[in-house]
Amino acid sequence: MRLPLPRENVFAFFSDAANLERITPPELRFRILTPLPVPMREGARIEYGLLLLGIPLRWESRIRRWQPPSGFVDEQVRGPYRLWEHTHNFHEEGDETVVEDFVLYGLPLWPLGEIAHPLVRLQLGQIFRFRQQAVRRALFQRRLPA
Repeated sequence: MRLPLPRENVFAFFSDAANLERITPPELRFRILTPLPVPMREGARIEYGLLLLGIPLRWESRIRRWQPPSGFVDEQVRGPYRLWEHTHNFHEEGDETVVEDFVLYGLPLWPLGEIAHPLVRLQLGQIFRFRQQAVRRALFQRRLPA
């Protein structure tokens, strides 16, 4: 995703855990259970509740790498995946900030869980498309005077 904003501003938005609820599709009923604000740093842990494929779940992630304003990595400590590692990279190209997401995941109950891979991949694609639109709305929404 390309955003016409300084990298520091974009990084600040993504590093605020409270924004996760704003950029997650409402049908996932995503809620942060960890008291806010979450002090983001290497080792920080965040617990969430969500609905995944209609099943209520708890998910805990840990910030494994924290390198403002160029990126961070969160990994699942407890949750629905056998493996989940989400790398967020931010770099500038001209007057834009490029946001790159890389997700490495493994499904549970291997090898049986692999049957669900096409459905999971489709859902992840939908989540990230929603996320891009929601980020743009959040960062560029016009505030009307009171």
